Amino acid sequence: MADYVMTIDSDAEDVSIPSTSKTSKKQEPVDDAKLDPEFVFDLAGDPYIDLTNQNSGVSDLVKTGSKPAPINVDEIIARRKLNSKRKRPVEESESEDEEEDEEEDKEEDEEEDEEDEDDELESNMGEVQGESDEEDPLATSDEDGDEEEDNENAEDDSSGESGSEDETQAEKDRKAAFFDSEAGPAESHDSFLSMNLSRPLLKAITTLGFVKPTPIQAATIPVALLGKDVVGNAVTGSGKTAAFMIPMLERLLYREKGKRSAATRCVVLVPTRELGVQCYEVGVKLATHTDIQLALLVGGLSLKSQEATLRTRPDIVIATPGRLIDHIRNSPSFNLDAVDVLVLDEADRMLSDGFADELAEIIRSTPTSRQTMLFSATMTDSVDELVKMSLNKPVRLFVDPKKTTARGLIQEFVRVKAGKENERSALLAALCKRTFKTKVIVFLRSKKLAHQMRIVFGLLGMKCEELHGDLTQEQRLNALHTFREGKVDYLMATDLASRGLDIKGVDTVINYDMPTQLAQYLHRVGRTARAGQQGRSVTLVGEADRKMLKAAIKHSTGEDKVRHRIVPAEIVQTWVEKLTALKDDISAILAEEKEEKHMRKAEMELKKGQNMIEHEAEIYSRPARTWFQNTKDKQKAEGSCFEFWLIG
Repeated sequence: MADYVMTIDSDAEDVSIPSTSKTSKKQEPVDDAKLDPEFVFDLAGDPYIDLTNQNSGVSDLVKTGSKPAPINVDEIIARRKLNSKRKRPVEESESEDEEEDEEEDKEEDEEEDEEDEDDELESNMGEVQGESDEEDPLATSDEDGDEEEDNENAEDDSSGESGSEDETQAEKDRKAAFFDSEAGPAESHDSFLSMNLSRPLLKAITTLGFVKPTPIQAATIPVALLGKDVVGNAVTGSGKTAAFMIPMLERLLYREKGKRSAATRCVVLVPTRELGVQCYEVGVKLATHTDIQLALLVGGLSLKSQEATLRTRPDIVIATPGRLIDHIRNSPSFNLDAVDVLVLDEADRMLSDGFADELAEIIRSTPTSRQTMLFSATMTDSVDELVKMSLNKPVRLFVDPKKTTARGLIQEFVRVKAGKENERSALLAALCKRTFKTKVIVFLRSKKLAHQMRIVFGLLGMKCEELHGDLTQEQRLNALHTFREGKVDYLMATDLASRGLDIKGVDTVINYDMPTQLAQYLHRVGRTARAGQQGRSVTLVGEADRKMLKAAIKHSTGEDKVRHRIVPAEIVQTWVEKLTALKDDISAILAEEKEEKHMRKAEMELKKGQNMIEHEAEIYSRPARTWFQNTKDKQKAEGSCFEFWLIG
């Protein structure tokens, strides 16, 4: 039986995506900033290929003793499947007949509830009918304990966001005094040729396939070239990276040249390593026909190679805050004294409490005369937040309404009834197995649950990878690479992948649970429907998420893009039984993986001890590294960041 999909405002089962025929194109309004859906930044292939050392051809297998290969969960799943086939009982057919009789009785009760379900979701989920006392067989302990508190804070957050739209006169006066009176460039630009850019840059732009600037690029580039501070906001997938890279490169073309004049003049700060790698690749492509050098400083990659790169004094440094501070303190002759431009990508995340100490340290290390540019899809214009950056009369460039979804995004919501929270995993498996079969990103709240669902999908024969903070940097880049190349159909991810990542061709984003903040939700669903393409998001919504649901619907681009999906009850029940039968296999796989990790850890400790004995003199002769924060300071910062994430 197919899923029922209907709009919020009507009972019509219209699920068709707007047609792309010639007749429909005539009726659509002309979009001056239409993006090329087929555009790809990296012309030479995957951006991570140099970092992951992957080659298209077959190469020799060389094992090194210093770094063991990561544990392969697929091998453990394959072994478990082989063992279960040998031990599978023959009595399955008899038990299935008995279960079918029981399911027929349940179906009638479930179908009676479906009519009430439609009305309640159309009125934004109605009223809360009760709390769930059952435990999800696949849920993690850290989720269940904080679920009620998270959702209460989410309600306060969403209501606060809606209330903040009505500014008081005092706030308007403060913003008028803080921001530059100019709202944007004096003239509009329909082409990069009219922006007075240098020929090497125009050649790179043409090679990359940029035809005309997007709204955020047309607004930002002329202002940034004047050296003014910028606070920019635009929807996800609108080309914000090129918006700050192009003026930065243009200014560097007129820098002083020579060995004595070499210095790091531009710094781009990003919240995640993967976003840093992506920004680095975009910058390298745009600087192809120039002599401008870029450096990538993120955690998880070789510290020594980064130090060697910094000795060449690159013009642009793209970094995460922690690794940048590490190099400022411990890399000889590297400093930020000559920085002319400081950029914060995903600035609202960078301004949060979790990065407050690092950001303050970096700002103290840069000259006060620098140009500062902040960009995000959920950018704040709160003076209290922006005053941390010591901005000098910044120009506010909000080309899209604050906190809106992309135009081509269709949002679907699946209701999780009260008392049936343990069916989320079954709903996810049913949606992916029956409907959404390729290019799907699934966002989950915790790293542990993401790993568990990756094992479940592996047992169900669905090609899947995972992306979260418990993986090594090599594993994270490999997961992104295999997903980009289409070698796997599903990517289980935490919010690590929700910001900035541009993965071409993502058809669907599934939210295992509704995020606690609207900004989180917008960044998650922003992984699809990028660059003018169509996309779909599916969110599992519980009874306590009704206020966040209202906020999501309120910030959508159109009422016709919001729909309610109903998965038939008998299908859900079937998948509940299938996943229940897999619980023993999941536990066994997790236990085997844990044993292998302990063995690897013991081997590493042994190797470390041997190195300390053999190379003791060399190790202790090295200068001691200084750290910006010790372990206790980091835990305190993480705690404050988690409180900010809960409260908003």
